[in-house]
Amino acid sequence: MQALTFHPIGVVRSPYKEIQGMPIQAKGAEGVSGTVELDAELASGLKDLQGFSHIILIYHFHRSEGYSLEVKPFLDDRCHGVFATRAPRRPNPIGISIVRLLKVEGHILHIEDVDVLDGTPLLDIKPYIPEFDARETDRIGWLSGKAGRVKETRADDRFK
Repeated sequence: MQALTFHPIGVVRSPYKEIQGMPIQAKGAEGVSGTVELDAELASGLKDLQGFSHIILIYHFHRSEGYSLEVKPFLDDRCHGVFATRAPRRPNPIGISIVRLLKVEGHILHIEDVDVLDGTPLLDIKPYIPEFDARETDRIGWLSGKAGRVKETRADDRFK
């Protein structure tokens, strides 16, 4: 396959300077404030974003090196295929988070419920629209009975 090249459009700022001890999903970071510093020349692309309460951040796991096709995720003690997890050590280290958008000031987005490492390169922003994005599910695989622990589960060094 042909290689793709992406360039960061900004950076995510958060209180998390180290991976260890971070929430593993935005649900575990409720009330945690941060910002998105979009490149200033892209600011006009933020027009009308303020009308959305939540946005999807797509970012690069910049501290992730290499990948494993089978990983032991934070919410289980057994290995699973990487594509059945949200583990950061992936063939393409791309992450997503749905965060609350508090306000837009120029090229700075003030956000809440941020579970992203400080300094993370941002690849894209999309509005979160429940009618488009929220789906009813009838199964959640190996996470059945475990997903409820996401609020209190914190990252350790397993994906260094």
